[in-house]
Amino acid sequence: MKLDFEQCSHLMPMHALISHTGHILHVGGTLAKLFSEETLEGKRFLEVFELARPRAIRTMEKFRCLLGQKLYLRGRGHRKIQLVGLAVPVEGSENLLVNLSFGISVVDAVQAFELTSADFAATDLAVEMLYLVEAKGLAMSEISALNERLQGEKNEAEELAATDTLTGLKNRRAMDHYLARYLKSGKPFTLMNMDLDFFKAVNDNMGHAAGDRVLLRVAEILNEETRDDDVVARVGGDEFVILFKGLAREERLEDIANRLISRLEEPIPYKDQMCEISCSLGSTISSNYEMPNAEGMLNDADIALYASKNRGRACHTLFANLASTRCLIEQDR
Repeated sequence: MKLDFEQCSHLMPMHALISHTGHILHVGGTLAKLFSEETLEGKRFLEVFELARPRAIRTMEKFRCLLGQKLYLRGRGHRKIQLVGLAVPVEGSENLLVNLSFGISVVDAVQAFELTSADFAATDLAVEMLYLVEAKGLAMSEISALNERLQGEKNEAEELAATDTLTGLKNRRAMDHYLARYLKSGKPFTLMNMDLDFFKAVNDNMGHAAGDRVLLRVAEILNEETRDDDVVARVGGDEFVILFKGLAREERLEDIANRLISRLEEPIPYKDQMCEISCSLGSTISSNYEMPNAEGMLNDADIALYASKNRGRACHTLFANLASTRCLIEQDR
């Protein structure tokens, strides 16, 4: 039966027809696509391909001895294509027909040469594998998108769990987390306790809605007067804690405290009335301790805060300046 090149290309798109001299007479469309930068017809097969296994095959006489055996080939030159093949004689001639495939490297080949299902024989299992790979890719893409969405929802849930629902500031849980992180870093920071003065009177005389308006305005001021990497937390009804990252200078701390006191003394409008409050502050600096710890610093900042209350409110006290009067202050509490 005469060999029909068109039918051969359809059934074996990666075939090569080789003459008895070793020259390539015809190649399938896919094989031609792999070598699109050159014309294979007329070239010697063993000059285009080399046998990786079995080795040392350089002549057509030796190549003919491999008929019917599984061959492992690779392209010479810049086209290092890994292929698997099988050579058979063509009935009625001295020509050989070599059918090639990509073997296990088919996925890499598809990506490298932009191949489609049309570049493979309809019965080639590689087509089915390509569909599976594509389906797997789509599934992995969906899984990745789902993971991203779930991670986003998890982050959002964690953020909500660490946020005060009224003011949007960090809550006590978040403050504890950041305080532990600051202590672990070993870098200096300041812990400031703040308590609102006369806030109870606002709630009692003007109602809780007015109190909420005051708390929202306090949160705005605290955010405006602190840096992005400082931590501002509402830890109680009218109690706040601020962690100033990297702040250890007393002069700078006093400037911040005075500015907070001044801004919080400004009347806060609510409907047709004005809410008047102030704040008392107590601070401690981590570098004033040999081995600072969360409980000790919170307790010392609290002592300093009560010292400010005892001094008449609307002022700031640094714990380090209370060493000589600490026992007296604790007794007053």
